[in-house]
Amino acid sequence: MTQLSAVVLNCTLKKSPEPSNTDALAQVVIDELRGRDVGVRTYRLADLSIPPGVSTDMGDGDDWPRIHDELLRSEILVVATPTWVGHPSSIAQRVLERMDAMISETDSQDRPVAYNRVAGVVVTGNEDGAHHVISEIAGALGDIGYTIPGQAWTYWNRGPGPGPSFSETDEGHDWSAKTGRAMAANLHATALALAKNPI
Repeated sequence: MTQLSAVVLNCTLKKSPEPSNTDALAQVVIDELRGRDVGVRTYRLADLSIPPGVSTDMGDGDDWPRIHDELLRSEILVVATPTWVGHPSSIAQRVLERMDAMISETDSQDRPVAYNRVAGVVVTGNEDGAHHVISEIAGALGDIGYTIPGQAWTYWNRGPGPGPSFSETDEGHDWSAKTGRAMAANLHATALALAKNPI
């Protein structure tokens, strides 16, 4: 069986070692991918220096080129983000802006470099808006060239109004975890299919 690699970009606004609800839910997907013999590397982008821009390399002190290289070494990408005021985090938006450069980057067969790679989305937040966030990120990743399998996402939210965060309650965890495992299975199956029959 083809050995696959995945990279998970945690777009929480919290720097390490502060606990991240987004990381906690992403871990369900990570565990399922690893159970399918996928090598997984995770990055908390708040710990890195990623300046704004739409180029792969913004010069001295830019950590994005290292992340870009990880994207090109991986068949599977998971973008994990909290929801803030109904939108992806500012870090998630910055990731998409920096990935914009990949649209014009091509491989040895003159295909966009994101072709034959799959992507999915993990979203947390204590109010609704997850489907909107998923559609924003999945739509952008599709524009960049990633294949988005059916149900390549999972999310958790408590419902309308303020309240506990993911790590502060068990409410809804079973559904989010089940959906996360299905997400991992769908990403894995689609990545294997593309490896066997590339675009």
